[in-house]
Amino acid sequence: MRRFLTLGVAVAALASGLLGVASSPAFADTVCGQTDPATGECLIWVEIPGNPGDPGDPGDDGPKDAGSGAACYWDGSAQGISDPPPGPVPCSSEYGYWSNGYRCYIRLLVPQPPAGHPSWQSHEPGDGAVYHCYQPQTHLLIHIWSADPPPNSGTGPTPREVAQLAIDDMKLTAINIGIAPKAEDGRVGLVGMPIWMWAANPSEHTWGPITASASAGGITVTARAWVHKITWDMGDGTKVTCASAGTPYKAAFCNKKSPDCGHLYTKSSSSKPGHKFTVTATSDWVIEWEGAGQTGTIRLNGLVREAQIAIGEAQVLVR
Repeated sequence: MRRFLTLGVAVAALASGLLGVASSPAFADTVCGQTDPATGECLIWVEIPGNPGDPGDPGDDGPKDAGSGAACYWDGSAQGISDPPPGPVPCSSEYGYWSNGYRCYIRLLVPQPPAGHPSWQSHEPGDGAVYHCYQPQTHLLIHIWSADPPPNSGTGPTPREVAQLAIDDMKLTAINIGIAPKAEDGRVGLVGMPIWMWAANPSEHTWGPITASASAGGITVTARAWVHKITWDMGDGTKVTCASAGTPYKAAFCNKKSPDCGHLYTKSSSSKPGHKFTVTATSDWVIEWEGAGQTGTIRLNGLVREAQIAIGEAQVLVR
């Protein structure tokens, strides 16, 4: 439906305190093109769309959250062995339990060698113990001495859990909200006028990409994170999904729509607390990790920031 607004009503609302200033996208630098012959008021035509959201479709939902990975893995690179390549192995077998650090299956040698045997590596019986160390990848069986039982990697963290340590080091946070008009600046928009949303001053911690590594249990994982999309809850019952950081609003844009992340309100915020809509922006991160001869994906959704926006409603005349 094609409708027009009267600037006279907007001025009256401004005088009543409903509107702050009209220097936001709504009525920014307006030039009057038509007046009402009966009242002399300026008329502005507005297209009221059927769907108030105007973000652009972000496309598919991105990579899926993928598994934990295996805590036990073979990596022969330290021995100059590339075949077989790094990858997960069973954490236990007939040869004992797997140790990532020794890259073999561990089993206590029974009986223990006699005193003076080379396997003791100059240690005395009772000072630590001697173990079988078997690599099925190379068919290598050796004896090792260790003061304590070699760590059982099957009881250690998975690559995903180590990736979580890397994510903690990234110190990811929600975006800083950019929105026009912004209530904190005393500005107010009008029903049917474009609202712009964007990630203000995006950094590697609020938008990505960011990379970090972590080690635990003989596993080293490198993770890379970035924001896949932002879901904006506009406070009026609608949600807008934006696949980009959005475009910061400039006064020169006047009342144009955002090219990638925007909204049109169809009702005022007068019934809301403080006469404002509360807008929340929820970041959806994708983290891809690699380590222990394995790869995986973690989806992180829940970092939220909020802002407020005031929307006034001018009288609408329909013809």
